[in-house]
Amino acid sequence: MFLARIRRTPSGPVELAARRAPGELVSLAGLSPDLGDDPVAALDTYGLDRLGELVSGRTGPVLDESAVVFEPPVATCTKICCLALNYQEHADEGGMEVPPEPVLFLKPPSALVGHNQPVVAPARTRHLEHEVELAVVIGRVTKDLPAERWREAVAGYTVINDMTARDLQLANIARNVPWDQSKGFDTFAPAGPYLATVDEVPDPQALELTLEVDGQVRQRANTRQMVFGLPRLIADLSDGMTLMPGDLIATGTIAGIAPLKDGDTMRATVQGVGTLVNTVKFRSA
Repeated sequence: MFLARIRRTPSGPVELAARRAPGELVSLAGLSPDLGDDPVAALDTYGLDRLGELVSGRTGPVLDESAVVFEPPVATCTKICCLALNYQEHADEGGMEVPPEPVLFLKPPSALVGHNQPVVAPARTRHLEHEVELAVVIGRVTKDLPAERWREAVAGYTVINDMTARDLQLANIARNVPWDQSKGFDTFAPAGPYLATVDEVPDPQALELTLEVDGQVRQRANTRQMVFGLPRLIADLSDGMTLMPGDLIATGTIAGIAPLKDGDTMRATVQGVGTLVNTVKFRSA
């Protein structure tokens, strides 16, 4: 099942929707008084099987995917947990060593933006780069979860593009000060279009990742190449830190990062999860 948060018009209310067929959506608004527009809450309330039955029995107008406005696929998010240097080749291209343990940095929820929405680089940066990643969507309150039980935490998966103001990041690294701001500007965490439920992704460690800029492939690899897989990441992150429903874990990017220019269109794809499209806008342009 592929769940989304959409608006039928730019100023319309946010609705929960499900993909009926490629390019076609059906709204779940009004399906139940307590359903709301939150895919994670809907999965928690009804369970995967029951929600699937409700979706399959839903009647109503079919919505064209190209005619709706996509919001980020989580309605509530307290934090975006991002992993640095979780692919060997990405570490190599930056001249860095793979860390002995997962390295975490955080993006604020205010950085989230949906599919087909612009990524806007603030005037202070001249060097923006893309980073396609598989994101795990947390489905329940999770703390101190053993690695072998990692699936208990997962509501599903989505695509995230870890946008980075590389000039600001490198300047802060050179000064030995935190570089979170270079990752955390508004719109610097485009995500979506969908939350793909766990039944759609039987093996999240065997997914092709690609990123294209104006039709040119820049990044391509497979999630099997992660240094630290999902069991270790979820166990490590939940060790002493509570993961909340709707939180995202961005599992690290792959080799091929490169500068973007004003007007570039990025297509970030995770096999079996979706394709996230965003256009770049520089305020300094």
